[in-house]
Amino acid sequence: MRTRRRRNHALAMLIVLAIAAGVGWLYYRDNVDREPDPSPTATPSYDAVRGELEALPVRGWDPVRDFDRFRFGEPWSDEVNVEFGHNGCNTRDDILRRDLADLRVRPGTCFAQSGILHDPYTGATIDFVRGPDTSSAVQIDHVVSLSDAWYTGARAWDDQRRRDFANDPRNLLAVGGQVNFDKAFRDVASWLPPNAAFRCAFVARAVDVKTAYQLWVSAKEKDAMRRVLRDC
Repeated sequence: MRTRRRRNHALAMLIVLAIAAGVGWLYYRDNVDREPDPSPTATPSYDAVRGELEALPVRGWDPVRDFDRFRFGEPWSDEVNVEFGHNGCNTRDDILRRDLADLRVRPGTCFAQSGILHDPYTGATIDFVRGPDTSSAVQIDHVVSLSDAWYTGARAWDDQRRRDFANDPRNLLAVGGQVNFDKAFRDVASWLPPNAAFRCAFVARAVDVKTAYQLWVSAKEKDAMRRVLRDC
């Protein structure tokens, strides 16, 4: 009887060890050689940003006042050669799906149905619900406005490059409707986010976009950018 108990005990121990070994192998298989998940909000190198800023050419806005939104193509076009382009979804919904927390997407579509926006411009939390009377609570802002781009170099671009710029996720943020209205077409010299904690990231993004698209800045904007980045 005692011998049988010993055998049963030994068998149970072997089973436990086999299970442990299997779990260990699964963990190893699922984790070895995997790249870490990318940070959703990578912090830029502000030394590099300051260097990019100093390299931006300085000129005034083009004096000819002929900006028209439709010079940048149909709003939120998917026919673009930037991130999310040609994915079958409009750019507004691409950015909503990127920026909203607790996101719900309408089944079988690209449409963001609901979610929560942590507005980077104000620090406020905004509930987003898709609908004719509610969607405007969250809007998509061009960090470097289309008007600013037009008067600082985009007039010389072809239609495709302007369409790409208007839909480039690097230059787009989901924000509250009112603060988007308040910012309008203004550049860094005349507008900064009310949320002071986001100003470094905001200016860094504007510098990155202007560098990527070879736009210029006014002397006032460059000075304003320097003042913000000095403390970043």
